[in-house]
Amino acid sequence: MFTNANHARNLGKARRSPLAIPLVLLLSATATCACAQEQTSNPAQSSRDAQLSTNAKAAAPAPAEDYLIGPDDVLNVYILDVPELSRTYRVSATGTVTLPILAQPLTAAGLTLSQFSDHLAAELKAQGLVSDPHITLSIDQSRLHSVAIAGAVKRPQIYSVLSQTTLLDVLSQAEGLADDAGSTAIISRGDIGMRAVQAGNNPQNAGQSQPDGTVTVDLKKLIESGDPTLNPAIYPGDRITVPRAGVVYVVGAVNRPGGFTMRSSTYGMTVLQAVALAENPKGTAKTNQTVILRSDPTAPDGRKRIPVDLKAILRGKDKDTLLQAEDILFVPDSAGKEALRTTESVVLASTGAFIYRF
Repeated sequence: MFTNANHARNLGKARRSPLAIPLVLLLSATATCACAQEQTSNPAQSSRDAQLSTNAKAAAPAPAEDYLIGPDDVLNVYILDVPELSRTYRVSATGTVTLPILAQPLTAAGLTLSQFSDHLAAELKAQGLVSDPHITLSIDQSRLHSVAIAGAVKRPQIYSVLSQTTLLDVLSQAEGLADDAGSTAIISRGDIGMRAVQAGNNPQNAGQSQPDGTVTVDLKKLIESGDPTLNPAIYPGDRITVPRAGVVYVVGAVNRPGGFTMRSSTYGMTVLQAVALAENPKGTAKTNQTVILRSDPTAPDGRKRIPVDLKAILRGKDKDTLLQAEDILFVPDSAGKEALRTTESVVLASTGAFIYRF
């Protein structure tokens, strides 16, 4: 149960046991040793995931007192010396709470416990019902609060979230980005998130917001900089989608065959850029017989062949060709039978290719 006391200092301080402080220190020391042992036993992870984890340390979920009220929540309201008003109230589907003695329902959804407590106290005082209201507020029941993350992350799923958190923290719970992740994340606001933004509880101006509440975030900039102003708040009911980046595959007689993610650029990726990422052709490559395999439903095998004279392009005697997402650039090898590969075998080779991000 999450509680918040309004003007708690006027209600007196709780007595503390003389054993409280030593016990807390003992537990703290034990936890510190356990954390140190766990850190030394865990293997090192990739630099990008490590950077994401580091940046997420400042993005831990908000404490219980910052719990955001949502529709259908049941609030336990206690007003000192006013027993007729001290009981449970259910938040309506429209996000309001109705008290019998108040003329108008009070907005509750999207507010924290302390904010609604202050709001209620101000209304009671303004209408002359209670001269100096002291309110204790808690959550008696709550619907499932969760955040969904989907797309190019390592563990796409639904995570339980009781209060405001951040994009970096949710990405950390999803174990980071997948190898073929794009450079943006799209946040679709739920009901609580929309109400919280409208109530001014999201001071950050991170990402590009749309009229419908959708926010687009530059992940590359966020992860590399760790700037908290680029890390938007995430609320229960929000949905995060990380689109997959376009990938170009380079297979055959190159030094580093694999899939290469395309940068977010209006210019896309060219054959020369893809070959450079594949660390150039091998000495046995038949560069003048290079071919692009591109998806085409009208082709007999679902892909059309586009001949490319890589040799002429490398010498600057032919125009560099622009590639599309999911293109397969095949550089045949003059040594052996690789030059006689079928389209099916080339596609099969690209399917198991390692995907590189740059």
